[in-house]
Amino acid sequence: MTPSSAPQLTTVAPHPAEQSAAVLCWRDGAVAHLRFNRPQALNAIDTRMANEFHAACQAIADDAHVRVVWVSAEGRAFMAGGDLSAMRSDPLPAARALIAGMHGGLRLLAGLQAPVVASVQGAVAGGGFGLMLGCDLVIAAEGTRFGIAYPLIGASCDCSTSWGLPRLVGLRKALELALLSENIDAAEALRLGLVNRVVPTADLALETGRLVRRLADGPTLAYGHLKRLMRTSFQNGLDTHLDAEAEDFLACAQTDDFAEGVGAFLDKRAAVFTGH
Repeated sequence: MTPSSAPQLTTVAPHPAEQSAAVLCWRDGAVAHLRFNRPQALNAIDTRMANEFHAACQAIADDAHVRVVWVSAEGRAFMAGGDLSAMRSDPLPAARALIAGMHGGLRLLAGLQAPVVASVQGAVAGGGFGLMLGCDLVIAAEGTRFGIAYPLIGASCDCSTSWGLPRLVGLRKALELALLSENIDAAEALRLGLVNRVVPTADLALETGRLVRRLADGPTLAYGHLKRLMRTSFQNGLDTHLDAEAEDFLACAQTDDFAEGVGAFLDKRAAVFTGH
């Protein structure tokens, strides 16, 4: 499957008997679900998964009804990094294929106006760690372990790890986590700002669902502007960024959601946003 042949998002979750894909993707109302589905391999990334991830992200980006994306994974681990068995005999083409699919999908997710929320459990390592960093918000189950792991196989990183990690934890701590490749637990990940919330494993889907539904009811276009401003703030000087803030605020001021939000505030009622 290639991005150019990305399927339309269905509004029905795949039936268990049909869940043979490495990446499951569907839309429930305004919520797009993207779920990794190689639990027997701890959702390690192989070429098929990378390609299906890219295609799923393209389908999400093409669906105007999506107002939030929920990234999750089947089984006891979110993602144990890349599938190294494919790289043993001929590493270069295998690595190129994995990186092309994953990076293509990550670019699409980063460009969405819709917030991207990940719920993670078990192991979050290698490419899974970078993918998690690329999401806007993350909820983790208690007991989750996080690790960069790349130096353990003699490699540098991919999946945006070196872009996201220094921005979240600072350069010195990012270098420590990367160079030493020591696993950290969920409590430490929360302390460092790698995740937003830690919840009991049994409550992971429930708590993520609550957050996702809240975001799905929000002002999607405004969220998109906020995401872009935050993500570009490190590369702009103050004058440039003030101009960008002004431009984006004025763009929001022309939307239906802005009119609804101002009216609701002045009328002392709850706003009903449509994402437009």
